[in-house]
Amino acid sequence: MSQLAAELKQTRPFASPVQEAFVSIKRTAALLELRAADMMRPFGITPTQYNVLRILRGAGADGLPRCEIRARLIAPVADATRLLDRLERMGLVARARDGEDRRVVTSRITPRGLALLEKIADPLREFELKELGKMGKDRLRELIELLDEVRRLTPCTRG
Repeated sequence: MSQLAAELKQTRPFASPVQEAFVSIKRTAALLELRAADMMRPFGITPTQYNVLRILRGAGADGLPRCEIRARLIAPVADATRLLDRLERMGLVARARDGEDRRVVTSRITPRGLALLEKIADPLREFELKELGKMGKDRLRELIELLDEVRRLTPCTRG
Protein backbone atom coordinates (compact mmCIF):
# COMPACT_ATOMS: atom_id res chain seq x y z
CA MET A 1 0.00 0.00 0.00
CA SER A 2 1.33 3.42 -0.92
CA GLN A 3 1.74 6.24 1.59
CA LEU A 4 -1.06 8.12 -0.19
CA ALA A 5 -3.46 5.18 0.10
CA ALA A 6 -2.63 4.90 3.80
CA GLU A 7 -3.18 8.65 4.38
CA LEU A 8 -6.56 8.43 2.68
CA LYS A 9 -7.38 5.18 4.49
CA GLN A 10 -8.03 3.63 1.12
CA THR A 11 -8.56 -0.11 1.23
CA ARG A 12 -8.60 -0.79 -2.52
CA PRO A 13 -5.68 -0.05 -4.84
CA PHE A 14 -5.83 2.90 -7.21
CA ALA A 15 -7.24 2.08 -10.62
CA SER A 16 -3.96 3.10 -12.29
CA PRO A 17 -0.67 4.88 -11.67
CA VAL A 18 -2.18 7.87 -13.50
CA GLN A 19 -5.02 8.04 -11.00
CA GLU A 20 -2.65 7.70 -8.05
CA ALA A 21 -0.37 10.43 -9.41
CA PHE A 22 -3.35 12.73 -10.00
CA VAL A 23 -4.71 12.21 -6.49
CA SER A 24 -1.21 12.58 -5.03
CA ILE A 25 -0.68 15.95 -6.72
CA LYS A 26 -4.08 17.19 -5.51
CA ARG A 27 -3.53 15.91 -1.96
CA THR A 28 -0.04 17.45 -1.72
CA ALA A 29 -1.23 20.80 -3.06
CA ALA A 30 -4.19 20.82 -0.66
CA LEU A 31 -2.00 20.06 2.37
CA LEU A 32 0.58 22.70 1.42
CA GLU A 33 -2.19 25.25 0.86
CA LEU A 34 -3.72 24.46 4.25
CA ARG A 35 -0.37 24.84 6.01
CA ALA A 36 0.35 28.06 4.11
CA ALA A 37 -3.03 29.43 5.22
CA ASP A 38 -2.18 28.56 8.84
CA MET A 39 1.19 30.30 8.49
CA MET A 40 -0.36 33.47 7.05
CA ARG A 41 -3.35 33.66 9.39
CA PRO A 42 -1.48 35.71 12.04
CA PHE A 43 -0.75 38.31 9.34
CA GLY A 44 -4.46 38.61 8.53
CA ILE A 45 -4.33 37.42 4.93
CA THR A 46 -4.87 34.28 2.89
CA PRO A 47 -2.39 32.70 0.48
CA THR A 48 -4.47 34.01 -2.45
CA GLN A 49 -4.43 37.55 -1.05
CA TYR A 50 -0.67 37.21 -0.56
CA ASN A 51 -0.37 36.10 -4.20
CA VAL A 52 -2.23 39.23 -5.37
CA LEU A 53 0.04 41.47 -3.29
CA ARG A 54 3.14 39.83 -4.79
CA ILE A 55 1.74 40.26 -8.30
CA LEU A 56 1.03 43.95 -7.66
CA ARG A 57 4.44 44.51 -6.08
CA GLY A 58 5.99 43.09 -9.25
CA ALA A 59 3.83 45.35 -11.41
CA GLY A 60 5.33 48.42 -9.77
CA ALA A 61 3.78 51.88 -9.90
CA ASP A 62 1.84 51.11 -13.10
CA GLY A 63 -0.30 48.51 -11.35
CA LEU A 64 -2.50 46.06 -13.24
CA PRO A 65 -6.13 45.68 -14.30
CA ARG A 66 -8.22 42.95 -12.65
CA CYS A 67 -8.13 40.62 -15.67
CA GLU A 68 -4.32 40.66 -15.72
CA ILE A 69 -4.11 40.00 -11.98
CA ARG A 70 -6.55 37.10 -12.37
CA ALA A 71 -4.48 35.64 -15.23
CA ARG A 72 -1.30 35.71 -13.11
CA LEU A 73 -2.74 34.05 -9.99
CA ILE A 74 -1.23 30.71 -9.00
CA ALA A 75 -4.72 29.31 -8.37
CA PRO A 76 -7.40 31.09 -10.41
CA VAL A 77 -10.40 32.47 -8.54
CA ALA A 78 -13.93 32.94 -9.81
CA ASP A 79 -14.40 36.42 -8.36
CA ALA A 80 -11.24 38.50 -8.57
CA THR A 81 -13.29 41.67 -8.05
CA ARG A 82 -14.40 40.56 -4.60
CA LEU A 83 -10.83 39.56 -3.74
CA LEU A 84 -9.58 43.03 -4.73
CA ASP A 85 -12.48 44.65 -2.84
CA ARG A 86 -11.33 42.91 0.33
CA LEU A 87 -7.71 43.92 -0.14
CA GLU A 88 -8.78 47.51 -0.79
CA ARG A 89 -10.90 47.57 2.41
CA MET A 90 -7.83 46.30 4.28
CA GLY A 91 -5.80 49.21 2.90
CA LEU A 92 -3.39 46.90 1.08
CA VAL A 93 -4.49 47.79 -2.46
CA ALA A 94 -5.69 51.01 -4.08
CA ARG A 95 -7.76 51.09 -7.26
CA ALA A 96 -8.42 53.84 -9.77
CA ARG A 97 -10.13 54.11 -13.14
CA ASP A 98 -7.86 54.55 -16.13
CA GLY A 99 -7.72 58.09 -17.48
CA GLU A 100 -8.10 57.02 -21.12
CA ASP A 101 -10.47 54.06 -20.81
CA ARG A 102 -12.86 54.55 -17.87
CA ARG A 103 -13.89 50.88 -18.10
CA VAL A 104 -10.43 49.79 -16.92
CA VAL A 105 -9.77 49.83 -13.19
CA THR A 106 -6.09 49.57 -12.26
CA SER A 107 -5.02 48.12 -8.92
CA ARG A 108 -1.79 49.09 -7.18
CA ILE A 109 -0.21 47.87 -3.98
CA THR A 110 -0.17 50.46 -1.20
CA PRO A 111 2.71 51.24 1.16
CA ARG A 112 0.79 49.26 3.79
CA GLY A 113 0.66 46.29 1.40
CA LEU A 114 4.39 46.53 0.74
CA ALA A 115 5.06 46.68 4.48
CA LEU A 116 2.96 43.55 5.02
CA LEU A 117 4.92 41.66 2.34
CA GLU A 118 8.15 42.71 4.03
CA LYS A 119 6.83 41.53 7.40
CA ILE A 120 5.84 38.12 5.97
CA ALA A 121 9.07 37.55 4.00
CA ASP A 122 11.23 35.90 6.68
CA PRO A 123 8.49 33.72 8.22
CA LEU A 124 7.48 32.61 4.72
CA ARG A 125 11.06 31.67 3.81
CA GLU A 126 11.29 29.62 7.01
CA PHE A 127 7.95 27.97 6.23
CA GLU A 128 9.03 27.06 2.70
CA LEU A 129 12.33 25.63 3.96
CA LYS A 130 10.52 23.59 6.61
CA GLU A 131 8.03 22.23 4.11
CA LEU A 132 10.33 21.39 1.19
CA GLY A 133 13.92 22.18 2.15
CA LYS A 134 14.71 18.68 3.40
CA MET A 135 14.39 17.32 -0.13
CA GLY A 136 17.69 18.83 -1.24
CA LYS A 137 18.42 20.92 -4.32
CA ASP A 138 18.71 18.04 -6.80
CA ARG A 139 15.42 16.43 -5.77
CA LEU A 140 13.68 19.82 -5.74
CA ARG A 141 14.96 20.54 -9.25
CA GLU A 142 13.67 17.12 -10.36
CA LEU A 143 10.29 17.82 -8.76
CA ILE A 144 10.09 21.23 -10.45
CA GLU A 145 10.88 19.69 -13.82
CA LEU A 146 8.28 16.94 -13.36
CA LEU A 147 5.59 19.45 -12.39
CA ASP A 148 6.60 21.67 -15.33
CA GLU A 149 6.11 18.67 -17.59
CA VAL A 150 2.66 17.95 -16.16
CA ARG A 151 1.60 21.55 -16.85
CA ARG A 152 3.14 21.46 -20.34
CA LEU A 153 1.24 18.28 -21.20
CA THR A 154 -2.04 19.58 -19.75
CA PRO A 155 -2.23 23.24 -20.78
CA CYS A 156 -4.76 25.37 -18.97
CA THR A 157 -7.71 26.36 -21.12
CA ARG A 158 -9.04 28.92 -18.61
CA GLY A 159 -7.53 32.21 -17.72
